[in-house]
Amino acid sequence: MTAVDERSATRGAPGEQPYEYLRHELVEPDWRRFPGWRDVTAAQWRDAQWQRAHCVKNAAQLRAVVGDLLTDAFFDDLDADQRNLATMSMLIPPQMLNTMAAHAPTTPEAFTAAFLADPVRRYMLPVASDRDPEWPSHPHSSRDSLHEAEMWVVEGLTHRYPTKVLAELLSTCPQYCGHCTRMDLVGNSTPAVDKHKLLLKPVDRQDRMIDYLKRTPGVRDVVVSGGDVANVPWRQLESFLMRLLDIPTVRDIRLATKALAALPQHWLQPTVVEGLERVARTAQRRGVNLAIHTHVNHAASVTPLVAEAARTALEVGVRDVRNQGVLMRGVNATAEDLLDLCFALQGEAGILPYYFYMCDMIPNAEHWRVAVWEAQRLQHAIMGYLPGYATPRIICDVPYVGKRWVHQLAEYDRELGISYWTKNYRAGTERLDTAEDVLDRRYPYYDPISTLPEAGKRHWAAIADK
Repeated sequence: MTAVDERSATRGAPGEQPYEYLRHELVEPDWRRFPGWRDVTAAQWRDAQWQRAHCVKNAAQLRAVVGDLLTDAFFDDLDADQRNLATMSMLIPPQMLNTMAAHAPTTPEAFTAAFLADPVRRYMLPVASDRDPEWPSHPHSSRDSLHEAEMWVVEGLTHRYPTKVLAELLSTCPQYCGHCTRMDLVGNSTPAVDKHKLLLKPVDRQDRMIDYLKRTPGVRDVVVSGGDVANVPWRQLESFLMRLLDIPTVRDIRLATKALAALPQHWLQPTVVEGLERVARTAQRRGVNLAIHTHVNHAASVTPLVAEAARTALEVGVRDVRNQGVLMRGVNATAEDLLDLCFALQGEAGILPYYFYMCDMIPNAEHWRVAVWEAQRLQHAIMGYLPGYATPRIICDVPYVGKRWVHQLAEYDRELGISYWTKNYRAGTERLDTAEDVLDRRYPYYDPISTLPEAGKRHWAAIADK
C-alpha cells in the first residue's frame, strides 16, 4: 500500500486532519518494465551520456520504448497535438519518462488510461485531448508572456528587477516541458511556433554580460539559466561562474536546472561534481551565496537518484538546492499533491520547496492554468504542515511587474477574471514615462476563462467574436 493509499484509508476518523502526513521513502521505478529498456543495466541507467543518447524525441522513439503498451489512439492524440498545438518539441530523458505511470497495469488499454492520467505525462508529453477545446489560449496570451526579451540589456541578459538579472546562456535544455515560459526562444521550432534565435556566439554573449555587470554595481544577484545550464559544457559554465565570482558586487548566484530532477545523472558525473566543488568553495571564500534552483512539479519525479544529486551538490559546498515548481491543473493543483511533493523534496531529497509559479499566459496553456482565487485557496491549504522556512510561496509572475504572492493583488474582478497589480520598482530598462510613471500604474493579469462565471465567459466570447 502506498503512502497515499494509507492516508486515504484513515480518512473519515473523528478529528482527522485535512492532510495526514505519512513518510514515503523514495523509490526508483523499474525501467525494465518498458519493453525497449528490458536489457538496460543499472550502470547504463546511471550514465549521463546513455541518458542523453536515449532521450525520446518523437513518437517513433516512444513506440520503441513502450512497445504495445500504448494504443494507436494515444499516438493519434499525440500526433494531433504535435502537428497543431505543441509550443515545445518533444525531448524526454529516460529518467523522466520512467517516472510516468510507474505502477500501471501492462494491458494496453489499462496502461494507456494510466499514462493519460499521469501528472508528469500531462506536462511533459501533452496530447490534443488535454487542451481546452473552447479556449486553448487566452486572448491576452503571448509567446514571451513575461516580456523578458524587451528587458534585455545585452542579448540574453534580462534586467527586470533593481538588484537582480537573468542570464540566459543558451536556448536548449536536456528536456523540454510543454508549459515552458520561454517557449518563444527555447528548443526547436514546432509547426505551431517558429522560435526566435540567439544570434551572438556564446563567448561573445558571455563577455557582454560580464561587461554589463561590471558596469552596473547595483546588481548583486545573478540567475544563470537558459535553457538549462546542464546543457552548457562544464568548462564553459565554470569559466563564466568564476568570472561572476570575480565581480565584487555580485553576492548571489543561482544555477537554474530542471536537469537535477530530469537528468540527475548529469549532476553526478565526476567532472561536474569536481567542478561544482571548485566553484562552491570559491564562492564560500568570497562570501557569495551559490544555490541550485531546480524544477520539480510532482512527487513522482523525486527519486533516489534525484536525492543523490541534490545531496551531492550540498556536500561539495553549494549553499542551497531549492525547488521552483509550476502550479498546473491536472498535475499538482491540489493541496495533497503540493504537500506530498514538498515532503518528498524537503524530507527525502534535501531540496527546499521555494516557489510555485502560476503557469504563465503562453499560447495553448489554458488547460494548465488556475485562477488567482484558486491559487489563494491552495496557499491557505498548505500552510502549517511544513516548517515555515520550507513552506513554498505561490507566486503570480505578473507581466511587467514580476513575482507577487497571490494575495498581493490590488484589485480583483472575479466575474471577468481580471486581477490588478502594482509594482514598487522600475526594471533596469525602464525610465520615467512622461505620461505616467510605471510605479503609478495597475497591471492586469487574467484568469483562465473556463474558471469564470457564465457572465464572464459571455464577455470574453463577445470580444472574440468581434
